Amino acid sequence: MSIVAIIRAPERSTQARLAAEALRQAAQRQGKRIDIEIDGQPALGADILQAASQILLVDCPDDARAGQKPARRATLDAVLADPAAQLDGAAAAERALSIVAITGCPTGIAHTFMAAEGLVQGAKALGHAMRVETQGSVGAQNALTDAEIAAADLVVIAADTQVQLDRFAGKRLFKSGTKAAIGDGKALIRRAIAEAQPWSGAAAPAAQAAGKEKTKDGPYRHLMTGVSFMLPFVTAGGILIALAFALGGIYAFDDANKGTLAWSLFQIGAKSAFALMVPILAGYIAYSVADRPGIAPGMVGGMLAASLGSGFLGGIVAGFIAGYGTRELNRRIQLGQHLDGLKPVLILPVLGSLLTGLLMIYVVGQPVAAVLAALTDALKGMQGSSALALGALLGAMMAFDMGGPVNKAAYAFATGLIASQVYTPMAAVMAAGMTPPLGIALATRLFRDRFTVDEHEAGKAAAVLGLAFISEGAIPFAARDPFRVIPALMAGSALAGAVSMTMGVELKVPHGGVFVLPIPNAVEHLASYLAALAAGTVVTALALGLLKKRIPQA
Repeated sequence: MSIVAIIRAPERSTQARLAAEALRQAAQRQGKRIDIEIDGQPALGADILQAASQILLVDCPDDARAGQKPARRATLDAVLADPAAQLDGAAAAERALSIVAITGCPTGIAHTFMAAEGLVQGAKALGHAMRVETQGSVGAQNALTDAEIAAADLVVIAADTQVQLDRFAGKRLFKSGTKAAIGDGKALIRRAIAEAQPWSGAAAPAAQAAGKEKTKDGPYRHLMTGVSFMLPFVTAGGILIALAFALGGIYAFDDANKGTLAWSLFQIGAKSAFALMVPILAGYIAYSVADRPGIAPGMVGGMLAASLGSGFLGGIVAGFIAGYGTRELNRRIQLGQHLDGLKPVLILPVLGSLLTGLLMIYVVGQPVAAVLAALTDALKGMQGSSALALGALLGAMMAFDMGGPVNKAAYAFATGLIASQVYTPMAAVMAAGMTPPLGIALATRLFRDRFTVDEHEAGKAAAVLGLAFISEGAIPFAARDPFRVIPALMAGSALAGAVSMTMGVELKVPHGGVFVLPIPNAVEHLASYLAALAAGTVVTALALGLLKKRIPQA
C-alpha cells in the first residue's frame, strides 16, 4: 500500500519535519510505503500521486496533482499528536463509513432539523451511511442506540448548544455548529473524516483545539445552551400571566383575589415559571461549561442574581462564574482513584456554590443590578427616535443571519428582558424575525419572474414558517443570492422592528408567531403590531423585486 503525504507549513519548518518523520515511522510500523513532500521539497511527480492508494494533505487546502483521488486533510498539530490515527483516517476516506450524528440549536425548531437534513444529504452524496439524532424542542428524536454507536466509524456533532458526549467515549468525534451542516453537509462530512479525533470525555479533540471551532465551543455556545433551557419557562410563564390578566384583570395577583382561577394562574406563571427563569439560565450556562457538576453552583448563583435584583444579566454572569469556577476546581482537586467519586456529589457542588455565592453577594451582584436597573429604565423610557433606532437595530440583526450568532444575540437580549418586565424589544424582535420569510413568500407571488420554479414552491413553505416565527425559512433564498436577498431582508425587518418599538408594542411571550397573538394580553397594541409586521413584509417584497434580476423564462 502506497501513501503520499503533502505538508505545507513554511512558517513551521521544524514541526513539519518532525511530523514527516512521525508519519514515516507510523507507516513503517503498519507495513506501508510513504512518500512525503514538505513545502514542495522533494517535489513529488504526478505519477507518484496517481499511483498512491492514500493521499494525506497536511495544512494543505488542495493539490491539483491529486486529480479526482479522495484525499484526507489534517492539521500539522493533529499529525504530531497521533500520526497513526491520521494514516488510519486516510484509509477510512476510501471506503463507505457508518456515521452517527447529533444536531441541536437553542430553540430546537428549525436549525436542528435543517442541519440533520444537510448531513443526511451530504453523507448520501459521498456514499456513507448516516443516522442523525435531533435534539429539538420536544427532546431527542430518532435517538441513537448503543449498537449504532458501537458500530459507527465516526461521530459528528453539529449543534449550537451543549450535547452530552459520555456515550461516545473512544469514538472518533468531530464537533461543529449547525451552520456548516446547513450550508454544505458534504463538505462538513469530508472535514469530519479528515479531522475527527478519538473522544476521551475529558477535553475537546486535539484537532479542534484551535481556530474557529474553539470559539464555537466558547461563551456563545454556553450562553445559547442556557437560553435554550430557559425558553420553555419564559413561554409558559408569559402565556399563563396573560391568561390570568384576561380572566381576573390587571390586579389578578392581588390577595383580594386569592383562590380564584386568575390568581392561581398568576402564581403558576409569575411566581413559579418566571421565578425559575434566571436560575435555569445560570444553571445551564454552568452545565455547558462544566458539565453536571456546574448545575448546582449555577442555579444557586442564578437564585442569588434574582434576589439581588441583577436579573438576567446577573444570571449570565453567575452562570459563567459557576461554570468556569467549578471546571477549574474539578481540574485542580485530585483526590485519587478511591475518593474521586466524592467530587461530583459533595466537593464540587459545595465549593462551587460557595465560590459563586460569595462573588455574587460581595462583588458582582450589586454592580450588575445597577446596570440592569439603568438599562431597564432607559428601555422603558424610550420614545421617538431612540425607540426607532433600537427597533431598527434589533430588526436588522434578526435578518442578518437568520438563526446565526447575530440573530441569536438580539433574540437572547429581548428574551432576557422579559424577566425584568420590559416587553417592547421582544415584540420588535419577533416581528422582525417573522418578516424575512413572509416578505419572500409575498415576493414570489408579486415578482414571479425573479424566482425559479423551485423557489415559487419554497415560498409557500416560507410563508408557513414565517407565521410561526421561524426565520430560517428565508435561508435557502439568502444562500443562493446573498448580496441581493440579505439587504432586502434587513431593510424589511429593520422597518418592522422600528415601527413596533416606536408604537410601544409589548409582547410577553418569546415565541409562537401569529399563533400567540389571539391570547388575551399576550400583546399590547395588537393593531400596531400587525401594522409593523405588514409594513416590514411589504418592504421586504418590494426590495426583493427591485434588487433581484429577472430570470429568463424557458
